[in-house]
Amino acid sequence: MTTSRPAVAKVLDGLVDMHVHSGPSPFPRRFDHVEAAEDGARVNMRAMVAKSHHHNTQMDVLAMRGRLEGVKAQVFGGIALNSTIGGLNIHAVRMSLRMGGKVVWFPTISSGRHIECHPEDGAFPTTTVPLTLERIDIVDEQGELRPEVHEILDEIKEQGAVVNAGHMYPEYIRTLFQAAQAKGMKRLVVSHPDFVIGVEPELCREFTGLGAFIEHEVGMYDPEGTQKWDPAQLYRWIETIGVEHTVLASDFGQAANPKPVDAYLRVAEALLDLGLPEKDLRRMTCDNPSYLLDLD
Repeated sequence: MTTSRPAVAKVLDGLVDMHVHSGPSPFPRRFDHVEAAEDGARVNMRAMVAKSHHHNTQMDVLAMRGRLEGVKAQVFGGIALNSTIGGLNIHAVRMSLRMGGKVVWFPTISSGRHIECHPEDGAFPTTTVPLTLERIDIVDEQGELRPEVHEILDEIKEQGAVVNAGHMYPEYIRTLFQAAQAKGMKRLVVSHPDFVIGVEPELCREFTGLGAFIEHEVGMYDPEGTQKWDPAQLYRWIETIGVEHTVLASDFGQAANPKPVDAYLRVAEALLDLGLPEKDLRRMTCDNPSYLLDLD
């Protein structure tokens, strides 16, 4: 029996989306951060994180503060350590987090792994303006973390922010998370392990043993999105890794894709119909991301 959409919306009440690609951005976007947060009111969204591959979104959020005053959802920004912000730039990280940013994504479109998958110089999709891209690695020739990475981790820990592994090679993620664990850090995230990154469940379990959460993107499983993966695959991931280590985010906001809330509703409905308990859905969409963002 198919779960009704209003019932799904009730389960998602208080949703926290840690991966929203709203604008501004040099990639075509469906809406800006304020409009994304306003649309979240349909499920009483508690919070969202605006992500850009190219710039510090916390400054966007602060610039939009006046428009956000009447919006219930909290909106946070962060910074992705790609070449457009100077790569492993402690100064840019420090500014983003001390201005209220919540997430640091290690290299995404500048990672070696991403460039292998998308060698078209950052056209992922085609940018609205011509841009250049440079590869950023977190390790040196001996495979050791660069000194800048330790500085960045220390700043993230001091500010209580989230370490996201970006789009890096699995072995780089392991090295990063081992260093983070050694520093006593507990807010670690791997996004879409089976897209670009290519992390098998067994290695993901090793990451969760280091304190990480595995973030899956409902946008990849939305039948009206551009990828349309089978929700049964997501359900198997949840069973394998466990709801206590899983976060569901949208990864939506692109001009060619539906709105994030619609993706959540459709994919959540599919997961409930596959047998996922409502309490588990809430843990992955509300409780776990609230912990990561330190909302409580």
